[in-house]
Amino acid sequence: MNRDRKLLPLEHRLIYLSIIFLALYVSPYYILGENAHMRIHDNLDSNIAWYKVLKESGQLFGPVNAFIPQIINGNLSRNAFGTEFSVIVWLHALFPSILAYALSQTITRILAFFGMYLLLKKHFIKDLEWAWIRVGVALAFALTPFWPSGMLSTLGMPLALWAFLNIRAGEKTWTNWVVLALLPLLSSFVLGFFFFLSAMGLFWIVEVIRGKGWNPRFFYSIIFMTIVFLMVEYRLVYSFLFDHEPNSRDEYFHARLSFLHSIKLTFKNYILGHTHVMTVHGLVILPVTILALYAVLIKKWWKQEKVFIILHVLNITLSAWYAFWFNKGWLPLTERFNFLDTFNFARYHFLRPLIIYMLFAISLKILWRLGHTWRRTCIFLIVAQLLVLTGFNEEILHRKKPSFKEFYAEEQFQAIKEYIGLPAQDYRIVSIGIHPAIAQYNGFYTLDTYNNFYPLAYKYQFRRIIENELTKNKKIKQYFDQWGGRCYIFIDEIGKHYMFKKNTKKAINNLDLKINPFYEMGGRYILSAIPIHNASSNGLILEKIFESTESAWKIYLYRTNITS
Repeated sequence: MNRDRKLLPLEHRLIYLSIIFLALYVSPYYILGENAHMRIHDNLDSNIAWYKVLKESGQLFGPVNAFIPQIINGNLSRNAFGTEFSVIVWLHALFPSILAYALSQTITRILAFFGMYLLLKKHFIKDLEWAWIRVGVALAFALTPFWPSGMLSTLGMPLALWAFLNIRAGEKTWTNWVVLALLPLLSSFVLGFFFFLSAMGLFWIVEVIRGKGWNPRFFYSIIFMTIVFLMVEYRLVYSFLFDHEPNSRDEYFHARLSFLHSIKLTFKNYILGHTHVMTVHGLVILPVTILALYAVLIKKWWKQEKVFIILHVLNITLSAWYAFWFNKGWLPLTERFNFLDTFNFARYHFLRPLIIYMLFAISLKILWRLGHTWRRTCIFLIVAQLLVLTGFNEEILHRKKPSFKEFYAEEQFQAIKEYIGLPAQDYRIVSIGIHPAIAQYNGFYTLDTYNNFYPLAYKYQFRRIIENELTKNKKIKQYFDQWGGRCYIFIDEIGKHYMFKKNTKKAINNLDLKINPFYEMGGRYILSAIPIHNASSNGLILEKIFESTESAWKIYLYRTNITS
């Protein structure tokens, strides 16, 4: 009893220290403001700009058949920007973009910490002596890189699992149901919780088959959270059930890998993870889990460590599932059932952050039981993983890339807008060598975009502009024709490069655009991050070059010389 009294304050101190650590981790966003650095891929190049466009479009609460006029000539559905019941959408609607981003990071990491902590303390790492493990692993989990706009799409899974396991065990407190009701406001269904909830459904079925009983409350809780998600994501439901216009997702093609390539991708994913669910587990966690597995084998702890064994099997299975989803063997089915191409079922591997950090915690518990020396080793391993994750702080990881201010370059783009001197809605632009999200963030009306859900007819219309360039380059042709989420002005000479900073020496010498389709679609100006040496042969005139000390770009403003 005295020992327990000593351990409890230790756990409280560890929790307080963890909260301080999390505050320091997100502090660069608040201290540096727009000078902070953050992920560009699937973040600055897309979602952050989308929230601002949505806010300024007046369509935040637009009907399901509304469109966003600023992008691709009003062909982009309001539904492509997601639900207005999302917390992150409201953060960006109420606050400046950088503050909204800081708040979303803070909310996500704090809830991720407490979700994992509660899950481990209540169901897996219960003893007081394991305070270091449950608090340390929870903190490590909360520091993992995640897709920013997803918020709790993956990092909220421990909190959801905690609530589900409580209900499964017969706990009748209303807290569990509140958690299940609120998480849909802070996460994405198709980018996280569809896979989690279907896994929960499979878990329930397995328990029924094994004779554990029907457990109706557990079953109803799964149905309840699914219904809440479908209500929150009503725009997605409407688009899936009632919008039958062919869209860009209909040409998405995924089954292209050989068996050997799929095997290689299995091990790559198992060791390194994936960009949207970066678990950063290869250096510390993976060796720890393998060492703990060896200990279980030697000590013959199979029966008491069933969860540990199951998690190991699930971990490698999900990596294999991810890799083999892209295998050629799916072709007969994808050709018959189009939804197997349009919906990315490979994302079951989004369950891996939850599984890997539960494995980490249980592995440490196993090693902790080996003796006093191993207990000190466990603490060292926790600290080591925290240090590794600290190196993945966005301010450190992306410090050599443009900051928020340098990326969106508002001062520079305002100068371009003033130079053109026309209302933005009266002309259309495209970008070369930089992401169109930059122009969109600054209020320009663009023919190009990064969205994976827009009319297929528009994709074909836009394709006419870059048809000759696609013919010259098989890679960008395949990229555009068999996906098309980046509806960009692809150029053979620069390929899939969209970030030529102002110190680049790159230039385009053999541009071959079809300028008439561009003009017919309302295109009047091209913003290029690199000079086009044969601009005149493409019907383009260099108007002016724009530079700014606050910008990462040098912008060459080209105008079409076609007169109506």
